[in-house]
Amino acid sequence: MRVFITGATGWVGSVLVKELVEAGHEVVGLVRSEDKSRILSALGGEPLLGSLSDIDILKKGAEETDAVIHTAFGRGLGQPTAFAEAAREDRQAIETFADAFQGSDRPILVTGGIGVTGGIGVPPHGQVFTEETSPAPINPAFPRASEQAAAALADRGLRAATVRLPRSVHGAGEAHGFVPQLMALARRKGVSGYIGGGENLWPSIHRLDAARVYRLALESGGNGGPFLAVAEEGVAFRRIAEAIGRRLNLPTVSIAPDDAAEHFGPLAMPVRGNGPVSNLRTKERLGWTPRELDLIADIDQNYSVL
Repeated sequence: MRVFITGATGWVGSVLVKELVEAGHEVVGLVRSEDKSRILSALGGEPLLGSLSDIDILKKGAEETDAVIHTAFGRGLGQPTAFAEAAREDRQAIETFADAFQGSDRPILVTGGIGVTGGIGVPPHGQVFTEETSPAPINPAFPRASEQAAAALADRGLRAATVRLPRSVHGAGEAHGFVPQLMALARRKGVSGYIGGGENLWPSIHRLDAARVYRLALESGGNGGPFLAVAEEGVAFRRIAEAIGRRLNLPTVSIAPDDAAEHFGPLAMPVRGNGPVSNLRTKERLGWTPRELDLIADIDQNYSVL
């Protein structure tokens, strides 16, 4: 199969390219620069230079391939105006893929997230997040609507589905995700903190396991989605904080809920989030089981102490 991937040199996209090429697929990847083109070529992909704002380039990539996997999302998290523009660009890209694939059975896979209580767009407190959990209504405070856009395409008869990723998509070399941010915060504060008893749960997956979910979902024709790419259905946040403390040789401490905003700053909301997940349907439909290191072992062995 010839596959067009956005975000082809990103954290998940780069290992997805390798996964697909090794499985015998051809990959065309959207890249933003000549440097990224060289990286993609080294992975075995065919670069297509452009960005999510280049409608003609996106149309070309889709029209010349058998499937689309959309992993890219523009920058601007924490900057409301930039994030709103990234969300608009994201919806526009998904619509462009739909226009190219209208009337065919070629699959479109987009990337979504997994909700947590205490965050934006989440299931009710105490509910386990599953494939059946509906995406939340679009919230102006968090306007990303990738999954809602994919659902709208499916309602129009296109073969569109979502791969839902947890907050922690981990692996050796991670530099910009939540775990590196938590480690940087711990270095500044001199302690690795958790809120209250730290019993709130974070689902997680190794990025290589996530890439396999995308590939298997693609090879299924996108049927049976959404797909939950989760290896650990809920890691107690206290265990994450303890692993960070061990890795950095820092004490692990409980932060009172009333002091969480001051201690964690912008990370307070995700740190207090609780997101138990069950993805039995995904495992059964794709015949997928995780193979890689779990989150705690990965932090203990591979995350930078610098």
